Amino acid sequence: MTIIDSIILGIVEGITEFLPISSTAHMIIVSKLLNISQTQNHIAFEVIIQLGATLAIVLIYLNKIKLKEINLWLKIFIAFLPLAVVGLIAGKYLKALFTIKTSAIMFIIGGIVFFLVEAWYKKRKNFTENVEKVSFKQAFIIGLFQIFAIIPGTSRSGATIVGGMLSGLSRKCAADFSFLLAIPTMLAASGYEMWKNLNSFSSQNIIVLATGFIVSFISSYIAVKWFLKFVTKYTLIPFGVYRIVFGVILLYLIYSHTL
Repeated sequence: MTIIDSIILGIVEGITEFLPISSTAHMIIVSKLLNISQTQNHIAFEVIIQLGATLAIVLIYLNKIKLKEINLWLKIFIAFLPLAVVGLIAGKYLKALFTIKTSAIMFIIGGIVFFLVEAWYKKRKNFTENVEKVSFKQAFIIGLFQIFAIIPGTSRSGATIVGGMLSGLSRKCAADFSFLLAIPTMLAASGYEMWKNLNSFSSQNIIVLATGFIVSFISSYIAVKWFLKFVTKYTLIPFGVYRIVFGVILLYLIYSHTL
């Protein structure tokens, strides 16, 4: 992997990790386009740049990482549990789903879901506007929706934001809770992968790893800040359109044997 590859993948990870368009699917597709095989070294690289994206979230929500927010973090822990349990039990059996075709199908399904949820959402009133006011029931519902993130192309942030909206949160509040939930979720996932691939880290590729980490951190920080402003004014429909169009293009490329 070259420095240019590292920069490209760092940007892709940083932008797509927290936008509701699936980072996993984009990383699979871009890695394939760059002719980068899923070796242990590449998996180690993806772990590092994912940590860079997570660090951006920690920095943005630093004011929430305090002892006085213990009640909020208890709710986040409850939301984290469903995916943790399912991941431990069934994680190794889901590797077969990590294909471009699965991602393409889930892109389209996710886009349609955004349209349906927004149609339902605009008829509702009296949403939970503050992330501290999220109830334990709402947190658990969001956690159940996060389970769908196991399937590539679903989008962890997309699933949890939709779960939040359907449970009575405003778009902004759902996004805030989704991003806070990403901290334990991504740290746990990255920590597990790092432990499994510990021997793949070496001083020989430290520059490539550091470049990807920094680029992922910066692009993620910018993307999240932009998205939080976006959802206070606009719907998820543009992301739904993107997902459907991108999914259709992927299916065309697959069946035309171009990809």
